[in-house]
Amino acid sequence: MEKATCVDGRAPALLSDGRVVGLQPLLRGGTHALWADGDRLASRDWFDNAYRMAESEGDLEAMAWSALGLSGLWLHEHRDTAAAVLLETRLRRALATVAPDSSLGLRLAARLAGEADYRTSQHARILAAVREAGNADDPVARAEAGSMAHQCLLGPEHRETRHALAQDLVADSLLTARRGDLLIGLLWRTVDLFLDADPHAERYLAELKGHLAQDRHLAVGFVVDAIDVMLSIRAGRIEEAETLAATCAERGQAAGDADALGWHGTHLVALRWYQGRIAELLPALRELVNSPTLSARDDSHLAALALAAAATGDQRQASGALAKLGGGDLAGLPRSSTWLLTMYCVAEAAHLLRDGATSATVYDLLRPFAHLPIMAGPGVACFGSAHHALGVASLTSGDAVQAVEHLREAVRHNVVIGHWPAATLSRARLAQALRARARPVDAAEAQRELSVAAQDAAGFGMALPAFEWRAAARAQPRTVSCQRRGSRWMIELGARAAVVDDLLGMSYLAVLLANPGSEIPAIQLAAGPGLLSAAAVDRTASSHQPVLDEQAVRAYKRRLSNLQKEVDGYHARNDIARAARAQEELDWLIAELKANSGLGGRPRTFAKSDELARISVGKAIRRALQRIAIADPAIGRELRDTITTGAQCCYRPNLSR
Repeated sequence: MEKATCVDGRAPALLSDGRVVGLQPLLRGGTHALWADGDRLASRDWFDNAYRMAESEGDLEAMAWSALGLSGLWLHEHRDTAAAVLLETRLRRALATVAPDSSLGLRLAARLAGEADYRTSQHARILAAVREAGNADDPVARAEAGSMAHQCLLGPEHRETRHALAQDLVADSLLTARRGDLLIGLLWRTVDLFLDADPHAERYLAELKGHLAQDRHLAVGFVVDAIDVMLSIRAGRIEEAETLAATCAERGQAAGDADALGWHGTHLVALRWYQGRIAELLPALRELVNSPTLSARDDSHLAALALAAAATGDQRQASGALAKLGGGDLAGLPRSSTWLLTMYCVAEAAHLLRDGATSATVYDLLRPFAHLPIMAGPGVACFGSAHHALGVASLTSGDAVQAVEHLREAVRHNVVIGHWPAATLSRARLAQALRARARPVDAAEAQRELSVAAQDAAGFGMALPAFEWRAAARAQPRTVSCQRRGSRWMIELGARAAVVDDLLGMSYLAVLLANPGSEIPAIQLAAGPGLLSAAAVDRTASSHQPVLDEQAVRAYKRRLSNLQKEVDGYHARNDIARAARAQEELDWLIAELKANSGLGGRPRTFAKSDELARISVGKAIRRALQRIAIADPAIGRELRDTITTGAQCCYRPNLSR
């Protein structure tokens, strides 16, 4: 490990009991923690103690070094308003006490310029600071200013400037001899290649990891961890990515990175989006959009909130979130590192809201960047080709021809960058666009794309959002299937699947799903499979049929026995929640048996009006639908829309979807 230098060039001096002797060791300790270890939490302690000691001793130069160290490695590290104002005050005070053309003066001025530009989404002042440091031939000042400038220029339109800054930073690191400068330079070069969808990006990532393997650097390591999550999602390793995301968040907190919470939120948005579960994030996103830990330039979480709300059907909340973006002016949003993701979420939300005007605006704004992948931050998350969002926006605006062109290109580009979930999603959207274009050959092509998408989604363990399937398969019926798997039931809808425990209502649903479009009397469903033959649809069946035949009673009793064992087992394992759910079903079954038994335990018969059959069967089916909706909300909604109960029960797939 390198020896840190600060002010007088000596190595950190610590006593064996951990106490620091004097002001200079405090400054050296902070410098080493910041630039060698990338440990912002430790460096803040060192520099804060140094600042207080220097202030008490009236050492203005040491106060200046301490203030500079407290500002950290990246811009906008201090998100709390009071802390940010205090830091700026200290920096300005320090700058006023040192020679402006000194190395310390140049570095303080660059930090103030970078912080100001970052807050206002500008870059002129920090680029001027880079030039000034270059003119002074100060490699340390130039390296720090270049890194801050790169962070200010992570928007999609600054590719060439970023590449030059990263290359210069790597070169300057040879002159500064600071390990942190080399690692940050390699990091920015790697990030730039991912933002450009360069096929060699992972090669440079491997080089960076090789340096980190020699010795840790918490700050750079956290960004690399976040990139690894992104790559796992792109490869379709969804479960692995979720585990990596949790570990990444923990390491970000350990490193003292202010973006730990926000980046974890972005990872979850990507994961749940490709899992078809974005609606689950709605409560968390409501809280996250108001978190003071978010960057002042980050609008992506508000856009994700709009998407999650739209996916749940909450049009008011979705429209409200969209209206807040840029104060209703999308063109006014800063072109930050999360701008592309913001546009992607807006395009998808607008599609769900059927908001053609917003979609047209998104199209115009995003069109110049069609060649880029939708990336968030320094490679934190990737949502595939920008052509996908352009295709969705075109589809919403009613231009199916244009939508097909963009979505075809999206599929191709996503395959090139190896983003398989995004390619799968783009195929489903392409099928939707082909249906909308409706040329003679489009139906067959749409079916092929949809079949490939379904197969790939199942292979990745992902689920396409339910609205994708409804929109893309409008020209053909889409049915739900149901099969018993031991003591449980598997319900499938396209690429989606849900597994639920056995319930009486599930056996009724199985009959209805196996006979789409057929009206089956409730009295026949209650009679059990013994009478559910082709005659099951005969409405002239006896009105004195027992509510429960012997076979049904035996099935009830077997289920009662199994439920009691489940309740006892859950209690033994202290699993109170599951025990309560099993007990609820047990109590219901006992009540049903009592309600359907007459004097002496003889089975009751239905009244001539079939009223009891209607009530009993309807209640059982609704209970089963509730369980399915818990397991998979999309399948639950589909069944609620297509199952009717009453004296006659029927499953009618919506052929218009």
